[in-house]
Amino acid sequence: MEKWLGYALLSMFFAGFTSVIAKVGLSGISGDLGLSVRTLFVSVFVLGFAAIVVPLTDWTTLNRHNLIWLGASALTTTLSWIFYYKALKIGDVASVALIDKGSVVVAIALAALLLKETISLRVMLGALLIVAGLLVIAKKS
Repeated sequence: MEKWLGYALLSMFFAGFTSVIAKVGLSGISGDLGLSVRTLFVSVFVLGFAAIVVPLTDWTTLNRHNLIWLGASALTTTLSWIFYYKALKIGDVASVALIDKGSVVVAIALAALLLKETISLRVMLGALLIVAGLLVIAKKS
């Protein structure tokens, strides 16, 4: 198995746990407070991770371009998390998590448009199946 695939599968596994654990953690508090507390923990964990695995010399390679685009990514992550937690507080985990994963379709489209990545028929079919799944789960009848 390719290394990136292993990492992606681990990400999928932990992301699945994240939604359920977060829903339990939101019991009795607002989604906004829950997100804030969670984000503080994430910051501590990521900074600890960076202190252990990122060599000091790597920090000198950061440039303005990196900071601008990573900052923009942080902004979109923040917005995604804000709305995810608002939805998670009042919706069921299965529906909220699946709709959130519709971001895959957005990522595929943006990768094609902005990064000029080639979208194969296989990827396009997979994206259409994701959209179909979203429609099935989002339908409330």
